[in-house]
Amino acid sequence: MQIKGIARDTLDFILEASKSMAPEEFAGLLQENDGIITEVLILPGTESSDTNAVLRLYMMPNVKAVGSVHSHPGANRRPSKADLRLFSKTGNFHIIAGRPYNRESWTCYDREGNIRDLPVLDVEFEEDEEI
Repeated sequence: MQIKGIARDTLDFILEASKSMAPEEFAGLLQENDGIITEVLILPGTESSDTNAVLRLYMMPNVKAVGSVHSHPGANRRPSKADLRLFSKTGNFHIIAGRPYNRESWTCYDREGNIRDLPVLDVEFEEDEEI
């Protein structure tokens, strides 16, 4: 699947969730729709602290992730060895958000930890019908 970018609203959600969780780390998995990252899947059992977040990948439902997202409590957005292990298991687009958790304080990496471009796109989301 060719990923064209991330929806602006999805990135804003990531940044707001990261900010509200600080100083603990926020973590989730990224999902795409028509080649655009539009969703963040929060796995049951995810544990967060001010030093790491642990995703319970065995709790992942039968869906495909194109990558992961997590926050760092400081401004450093470089992936750690533990981050790289996670990257190798969960797709090829990995976002790390750092303080101050704004549109300039996030970086996307590939599974090897190389910085990669991920355009931010304006996407119209369809309203869910109420039942």
